[in-house]
Amino acid sequence: MKAAERQLRIRQMLESRDFLALDALCQELSASESSIRRDLDLLEEEQALKRVYGGAVPVQPSLGRAFDYAAESVRLSAEKDRIAHCAAALIDDGQTAILDGGSTVAAVARALSTKSLHIVTNSLPIAEILEDQRSIELTLTGGYLDPRLRVLLGPFCEQMLSGIRADALIMGIGSISEAGFSNNNTLVVGSEQKMIAVAARVILVADHTKFGRGGMIPVAPLSAAHVVVTDSAVAPRWVDLLRSRGLDVLLA
Repeated sequence: MKAAERQLRIRQMLESRDFLALDALCQELSASESSIRRDLDLLEEEQALKRVYGGAVPVQPSLGRAFDYAAESVRLSAEKDRIAHCAAALIDDGQTAILDGGSTVAAVARALSTKSLHIVTNSLPIAEILEDQRSIELTLTGGYLDPRLRVLLGPFCEQMLSGIRADALIMGIGSISEAGFSNNNTLVVGSEQKMIAVAARVILVADHTKFGRGGMIPVAPLSAAHVVVTDSAVAPRWVDLLRSRGLDVLLA
C-alpha cells in the first residue's frame, strides 16, 4: 500500500475512532512502524490529527461518538461477536456474573442468554437483552443514568456492588497498556473498581484497538484480571506481555 493510500485510510479511520493505536495501524495497514510514524507526522503537520503516546487522536474528537453506546455498538461488530462467544464459554450454569456496561459486554450478554445464571449489571442495554430470558435472574444496580453510555453509575451503584459477591466479572475497558487497565470516565472507573473487588474471577473483553492507548484514568493494574479475551488482530507483543504477567489470553 502506497503512503498516500495509507494516509487516506488513516483519515477515514479518524472519522469513526477516538484513538488510533500505532500497533493497530501497523496491523491494519500492513505497514512498518517507521512508515506509520511518518504518515502520522505528515497528517499532524496537515492538522488532521494530534500525535499522543502510543498513537494519535482526532484534532477535534467527537465526545458524542467517543462516549456513545449506539456508535460503539456498530464498531468492529464481527470482532466483538467472536470475543463474546469466547468469553461466554468461560461462564458456567448456576454462576453469578457481573456484566459491566459497553457494547462488547452487551455482545457477551447475548451469547449468555441461553444459560441459567444470575446476572448483575449496571447496563440498560444488557437488561433489555436479558429481560425476557426465563433462565436468567437479573439484578440492576441502580444509580445515576449516563444517557450516552446507558449505564448506571455513581455512589448508589457502588454501594450496591459493595454488598454482593460474584463468581465472575465480565468487563469492557477503554485501554490496556503496560501500566494496567484504564478508562475515560471517573464514574465508570469507580463502579468498575467495585466490580473487580467483589468478583472471584475477572474477565476482560477488549478488541485490538484498545491496546496501547494512553491518557485515561487508571482502573487497576494488569494483575487485577485473570483472563483477557481479544481478537486475533492484536499485536503479538501485547499477548506476550499479558501472559508474562500471568494472565490467560484468549484470541477470538
